[in-house]
Amino acid sequence: MKLSSGLTLAYCTNIHRGEGWSETFEGLKKHALRVRDRVSVGKAFVLGLRLSNQALVELKEPNTLKAFRVWLEKENCQVAGINGFPFGSFHGVAVKEKVFSPDWCEPARLEYTKGLFDLLAEFGTIDRAGTVSTLPGSFKSFNRDAAAQKLMRKNILDCAEHLARLRDRTGLNMRLALEPEPMGLVENTAETIQLFGQLRDEATNVSHVDEFLGVCYDTCHFALQYEDPTEAMTRLNQNGAPVVKLHLSSALRLKPTARTLQRLAAMQEPVYLHQCMGRQKSGTIERYKDIPDALASQSIQMLDEMRVHFHVPLNAENLDDDLSTTSDHLIGALDVVARAPGLVRELEIETYTWEVLPKAMRSADVVDQIAGEYQWTLGELTQRGIKIA
Repeated sequence: MKLSSGLTLAYCTNIHRGEGWSETFEGLKKHALRVRDRVSVGKAFVLGLRLSNQALVELKEPNTLKAFRVWLEKENCQVAGINGFPFGSFHGVAVKEKVFSPDWCEPARLEYTKGLFDLLAEFGTIDRAGTVSTLPGSFKSFNRDAAAQKLMRKNILDCAEHLARLRDRTGLNMRLALEPEPMGLVENTAETIQLFGQLRDEATNVSHVDEFLGVCYDTCHFALQYEDPTEAMTRLNQNGAPVVKLHLSSALRLKPTARTLQRLAAMQEPVYLHQCMGRQKSGTIERYKDIPDALASQSIQMLDEMRVHFHVPLNAENLDDDLSTTSDHLIGALDVVARAPGLVRELEIETYTWEVLPKAMRSADVVDQIAGEYQWTLGELTQRGIKIA
């Protein structure tokens, strides 16, 4: 939906199954329209679309694309942006660190992302702007050397050049939004600023970095870094890494006691990577690739608090006496948006782990959960003077 201050609010359709276009489209018709009828009656409904590479290839077929454009108009739906992070399968199989493959060192990632922008231009973007969010270059455990990382930056810059050509041809101002993630090659404010500095140093046309690249700030990811949202977003914007999109999500938070660690062990599941980060009383941050790595480490006993990359519903401030969430970081980010209208254009609810959440943490119907998250978000925005347009 469109909001005041030039904002849009959507939810990311990566919460629904769909690798091929047919399954993806069925998910939109089955779920997204029901969400629309709950939260956006009589107004344009904004989608944050997720397309795999398979769905991209199938949707590019002219008749298929025409049919989708007709459906968007008929159902009063618009696409604000596309989640281009997961290239392949994202539900029902072991994704884990494969979600980072292919990374930006590989030509398949560049071609896929350019294709997403070409489609976004065909959909007709909102206010002649839009984003594709993407992974933060690579994954640290891939151990990409200096030469590979230089190629990675070249591919990102090639994508920016593609966006310059698209703008010249269509008049659309679209941005590639790099999304820092725990243990990604770029995972925090300092590393993001460093990457954008390197991109400027290596760009043939520095204006392409300024005009076509930005940051997708995921409030779950940055909460795991124990960063303050006001400080982080201010530093990013003041140092040439502008926040252009906000993924609204919360991480799991707990104090590592015998009881809570037993609860955490029960939440381990085979599909997604659940990076864990914990802080000692001294302020030292410990990092663990996944829940089993954290549980097997002796250092976990030294932690004052622990945070887990497990996107929990936005409206679940406290899950129970043992488990809570990082909703304070999310609220702090909304405060930043409210204080600086125009800083960010797109807000997107992203609780893609619905299928693997323990039953006690999720609604029986995914539409109930998404509608509840919209209601929570709109309530918080209304308190900050941001309303449905």
